[in-house]
Amino acid sequence: MASFQSSVLENLQSSLRVELLRPLFLHGFFGSCHLVVLLALLLLWLRRTFKGASFNRSLPGNNGFLYQKIGLFTCLFLGMMNLFFFVYDYFWFEFDVWTDGHWITLLDLAVRTLAWFAVSAYLRFEFIRSGRRKSPLLLRFWCGFFLIVSCSFLVIDFAYFRRAGVLATYDLALDSASLLCGLIINYVVFFGKRTKQEGGEEEKEESTHLRERLLDANNTGQNASTDIGNVSLFANAGLLSILTFSWMGPLLSVGHKKTLDLEDVPKLADCDTVHGVFPIFKRKLESSVTSADSAGDNKSSSKVTTFQLAKALVFSIWEQFLLTGLYALVYTGASYVGPYLIDFFVQYLNGYRKFANEGYYLVAAFIVAKLLECLSQRHWFFRLQEAGIRMRSSLVAIIYRKGLTLSSGSRQGRTSGEIINIMSVDVERISLFSWYMHDLWMVPVQVGLALLILYASLGLASFAALGATVVVMLLNFPLGKMQEKYQEKLMESKDIRMKATSEILRNMRILKLQGWEMKFLSKIIDLRKNETNWLKKYVYTSAMTTFVFWGAPTFVAVVTFGACMIMGIPLESGKVLSALATFRVLQEPIYNLPDTISMVIQTKVSLDRISSFLCLEDLEPDLVQRLPVGSSDIALEVNNGNFSWDPTSETPTLKDLNFQVSKGMRVAVCGTVGSGKSSLLSCILGEVPRVSGSVKLCGTTAYVAQSPWIQSGRIQDNILFGKEMVREKYDRILEACSLKKDLEILPFGDQTVIGERGINLSGGQKQRVQIARALYHDADIFLFDDPFSAVDAHTGSHLFKECLLGLLSSKTVVYVTHQVEFLPSADLILVMKDGRITQAGKYNDILSSGTDFMELVGAHKDALAALDSVGLATDNSFDATGDGSCSKENGKHAEEEQDGKIDETVGQKGQLVQEEEREKGRVSFSVYWKYITMAYKGALVPLILLAQILFQTLQIGSNYWMAWAAPASADVEPPVSSLLLIYVYVALALGSSLCILVRAVLLVTAGYKTATMMFNKMHACIFRAPMSFFDSTPTGRILNRASTDQSEMDTSIPLQTGSLAFSIIQLLGIIAVMSQVGWQVLLIFIPVIVICVCYQRYYIDTARELARLVGVCKAPIIQHFAESLAGSTTIRSFDQESRFEGTNFELVDKYSRPKFYTAGAMDWLCFRLDMLSSFTFAFSLLFLISVPVGFIDPGIAGLAVTYGLNLNTLQAWVIWNLCNLENKIISVERIFQYTSIPSEPPLTAETESAKVDCKWPSQGEIILNNLQVRYAPHMPFVLRGVTCTFHGGMKTGIVGRTGSGKSTLIQTLFRIIDPTVGQTYIDSIDISTIGLHDLRSRLSIIPQDPTMFAGTIRGNLDPLEEYTDAQIWEALDCCQLGDEVRKKELKLESPVTENGENWSVGQRQLVCLGRVLLKKSKILVLDEATASVDTATDSLIQKTIRQQFADSTVITIAHRITSVLDSDMVLLLDHGLIAEYDSPARLLEDKSSLFAKLVSEYTMRSSSSYDS
Repeated sequence: MASFQSSVLENLQSSLRVELLRPLFLHGFFGSCHLVVLLALLLLWLRRTFKGASFNRSLPGNNGFLYQKIGLFTCLFLGMMNLFFFVYDYFWFEFDVWTDGHWITLLDLAVRTLAWFAVSAYLRFEFIRSGRRKSPLLLRFWCGFFLIVSCSFLVIDFAYFRRAGVLATYDLALDSASLLCGLIINYVVFFGKRTKQEGGEEEKEESTHLRERLLDANNTGQNASTDIGNVSLFANAGLLSILTFSWMGPLLSVGHKKTLDLEDVPKLADCDTVHGVFPIFKRKLESSVTSADSAGDNKSSSKVTTFQLAKALVFSIWEQFLLTGLYALVYTGASYVGPYLIDFFVQYLNGYRKFANEGYYLVAAFIVAKLLECLSQRHWFFRLQEAGIRMRSSLVAIIYRKGLTLSSGSRQGRTSGEIINIMSVDVERISLFSWYMHDLWMVPVQVGLALLILYASLGLASFAALGATVVVMLLNFPLGKMQEKYQEKLMESKDIRMKATSEILRNMRILKLQGWEMKFLSKIIDLRKNETNWLKKYVYTSAMTTFVFWGAPTFVAVVTFGACMIMGIPLESGKVLSALATFRVLQEPIYNLPDTISMVIQTKVSLDRISSFLCLEDLEPDLVQRLPVGSSDIALEVNNGNFSWDPTSETPTLKDLNFQVSKGMRVAVCGTVGSGKSSLLSCILGEVPRVSGSVKLCGTTAYVAQSPWIQSGRIQDNILFGKEMVREKYDRILEACSLKKDLEILPFGDQTVIGERGINLSGGQKQRVQIARALYHDADIFLFDDPFSAVDAHTGSHLFKECLLGLLSSKTVVYVTHQVEFLPSADLILVMKDGRITQAGKYNDILSSGTDFMELVGAHKDALAALDSVGLATDNSFDATGDGSCSKENGKHAEEEQDGKIDETVGQKGQLVQEEEREKGRVSFSVYWKYITMAYKGALVPLILLAQILFQTLQIGSNYWMAWAAPASADVEPPVSSLLLIYVYVALALGSSLCILVRAVLLVTAGYKTATMMFNKMHACIFRAPMSFFDSTPTGRILNRASTDQSEMDTSIPLQTGSLAFSIIQLLGIIAVMSQVGWQVLLIFIPVIVICVCYQRYYIDTARELARLVGVCKAPIIQHFAESLAGSTTIRSFDQESRFEGTNFELVDKYSRPKFYTAGAMDWLCFRLDMLSSFTFAFSLLFLISVPVGFIDPGIAGLAVTYGLNLNTLQAWVIWNLCNLENKIISVERIFQYTSIPSEPPLTAETESAKVDCKWPSQGEIILNNLQVRYAPHMPFVLRGVTCTFHGGMKTGIVGRTGSGKSTLIQTLFRIIDPTVGQTYIDSIDISTIGLHDLRSRLSIIPQDPTMFAGTIRGNLDPLEEYTDAQIWEALDCCQLGDEVRKKELKLESPVTENGENWSVGQRQLVCLGRVLLKKSKILVLDEATASVDTATDSLIQKTIRQQFADSTVITIAHRITSVLDSDMVLLLDHGLIAEYDSPARLLEDKSSLFAKLVSEYTMRSSSSYDS
């Protein structure tokens, strides 16, 4: 009985154990457990919802949980895995789901899926934000239980099911993955804890502190930006974070929440900054040049060759070079695994199985290779871009350094536009070459691997493939040569255009005053036509290259299959598909080969240009012998000095110089125009090449140039110029330079940002800022080049007394001046003529020893005699001591220059120069639409798309045909003959090639036409913009659009737009092919595509703003470089090269930061897209090996796999093209910004009634009626009701303190500004009713800043080509330049360099006089026209004007009172009102008149000696 009971009990236990271990019970039990968790989370959510608690509440200071992302992604992975197995079980289970109890398994998987997605949602939206320090008890209990059950299931799998022989791979995979995930989740929930911001306790996988700071998107204040600016995401990332690009997460999160600013972009790692890369590059370059010099016997030291430059660049990034090479090798190997395995896969599907689970091993091999391919490609691309950023930084730094050391000859040989183009275009191209630097050696490796696979599949026919590949590559050489030629010509023509554009933008004010802007616009358009001539040839050559190489894989396939037929090699579907897959992989090197060769050509051209620039002659370092400070009592000595700006010229510029200056001496340099005064100062600074002799300097130098050089930025920064602020010293210098009252007038004082080249300061203010800069520098030797010509008499007296005689009384001062009254105070006077010092000594000593000095002094005395002739009685009671203030009565009149220019755009509402505008948010669809429909109204777009769709259809059709028509194995009867097989394939291939040709030609045609139209439209708008636009917009911003953005429009954007459309069409083709195998594939495709799009939208918020920041950060580099080139003499004289280099380094790093993180963001996205597409591919493969044999045609299934191999690449390519286009289209957006600039009024009259007679103005009478003028609606009036009449044919002088509105009156006359109230009539016609060109072309002006354009003397005098040679020579003789031009070898064709730098400032002023003499207008305006010439030349000019313009109305603004004394009338302006208007004689009779006091002040200054 006992034994029976025992037996029954054992049987019960055994049957119970069997029941418990049945899969149905296990699935039911585990599903129930997951259901409990799901219900618990649902109840928790309902409770919170009904209680009104925030599901997203967040406690301050508790924003991070350690390992939160790992836990979250593990839960998501479990949900996705269970979903996959559910779909797999439902669609491919071999038996009836509902009859054998399998529905319990399906239900288990469904509940598991929902439960883990619910846990993920709980972690993401509730727990992480809840502020709890540890995981909740429920979560910890569930995770522990899940781990135990998963472990138990795995033990059961091995201990029970495997022994019973019923263990399925499916169950093993599910349980193994569950156990692994359970371990990870348990670690997270048991060991993870809330991280805090204080201390430093959170040093774990990633810096949570860093993440918190970056994710605090709302904190945009000073502290936030400072925190972010002090960290580098990449440098602080862990291994796993680097591998998966998760280190980009915090920045992407910030970019998703708010519009990124530069302060939000983290800093670079030290090794990626200019300070990190430039020293290495410089060392490599120097060692390369030194070794080359030591190897050769020639003495051409420090000549950088293209090879040496390229070698130094590569060696400076050798780590990246080797690492990316390794990644490229791994990628290449992994990409050929798929094509190699396809034949085995087709055979497996056909029923030929070599061992158990062969299908799973094949799938595993496919997936591992695909993952390796994805990982290596992403890191390869990222590191390439990092290398490109490093190369760019190194090149910009060395070009900038070279620009600061160029000799005068080198500077004249290369315009600033050409040099800037080297930095903006050539450097960018070389940095882009980093993408291609491994392609040259990879092509043979890829071709070799392809041939090995083909040989394994097709035997000897692979040699036919090799021959076809070689033929295709040989075809490239003539195309490559043509591209190289066209690229060089394109760059040359672009240089010429940019040079002209740069010069025109700098001088836009004079062009508008003269009415020449449309003539110069046509010049730019002509230069662009020459450029587009080469551009057209270049893009059509590129189209031919595209046709050849897109057709190349098809050509290779046709040749290979044809060879197989001839050789009798059987074409089985597996071998054909393996070959086709190989050809598709081979497409990459063949597609990329034209780009690579084109890029190599372009890069070589750019390297040639940079190396030739680096080979330009530097300033000789030993031109000036600098003695230690305090080592000698001689501050300056020149012995037997002969100097020449042109070393090849037989006649030196300066000859036989011998003089010595002791410490503390004041040395005056005087002479007529063009006598060599400025050149003398330049030779002291070491700027003029020495022919013979020596220059010795003892002490530091400070230099004030004749043409003021002012940096964009605050006035305070211009004065301090790198020095520390010492407030007492600073205030003392402001007082001495008469700047205090100017700064009081300016809305932001010395914090006012002044525009490019000091555009919103008057000439006098710029000069005084320059003088203040020199004084603050506290040097030993001061060099002043005619500093008093741009200021009025009172201010000049004050400057001379307070600065030269006051603050600099103990310093050595050398000053050039035309004002004879400042000469007696000098300890030594050097009189110059024709490059020689003709007289030297004290004032009284040389007065009677020669004629040259006598002429200068005589002219001055004649001018003073003119004052006496009008019977001026000096009012001794008038306070004219030059102390910077007037009597209390007239104190209000002494306000320093507030000329209209100040108020032009600087007002209380903001600074003149604002941050560069950039759009925010998504690029508007209208930008895309306007771009693609601009050429031919978009008619070519549907044709291009149709050609691509036909190409894709024919290509898929040809591959489909081969897969279907070729037998699966040798023992299967082929459905068609071999001949028919090849003929149909060739026909389809030819059709697809023809489509490619049509598509390529149409695409470049549309792109070329659009670029041309956009260029013309943008430049038309820029040239018609009002002057206020140019005053407030740095030239660099406009040049950036005209060069970089236009280059993108010319070549990149059309191809990028086409690539996006073509890749989308190709992706749809792949999806169609893979869906042919089974519609179930779409179940994975659709959610994966949705996730991809979500990722792309999340990414693009950050990427778009980063791309905009890249565009905005580029202009300051170019602008700073252009400013530095223009002021290189000043920078060198103050010994400030290192500081300016430091600024350049900072600007380059600011540009590199968004550039670097743009690359990181792109690879962050592509990595995730690659993983998703690999998941899709794996699903498809598992589906294919799961279906019964014969269910699907093996050939068609193999074709799906062939296309699936490219799925990840193409899917990433679509998203990459989409993002890249959105980044690139910003260039179009930026150009569109400049096509909607508000325009000036019409150039010509729009109605018949408004047209003026061709002889107008015949009288020259000007009537001003209640003129009230201001520069902007929010600004005060500069002219406050001016009413007067300038009678025809009379000479009127306009005088007044600086800031009284003189220049504003002239600008109103030329309609540079239109009055708010009042009218101006010329010969009874209201000038506001006629066209601007009609007005300005009838008036003439000699501006304060003399302007000459690069070209010839003839072109400068007669830019519109309206006059004969005889007329031009007559004008030159009248303006005292005839003899000077006749001395030149080329006469009227004598060259004028950029800005007329090979002519003195005085000579440039005389050329401006020549222009108006040719024009002979009825109305002539002289705006400080003789400020830069000596008194004698001034007298000659005045005499010439009196003779040539006897019947014209002449309006003269002058600081020299003598220039207006012979006028018929004098208009004295004071604070925008007419204070006095009468003849000079009558005004001088009244001793209390303001004019009489001005003249008295001038006379007292002129007769003073200022002896210290």
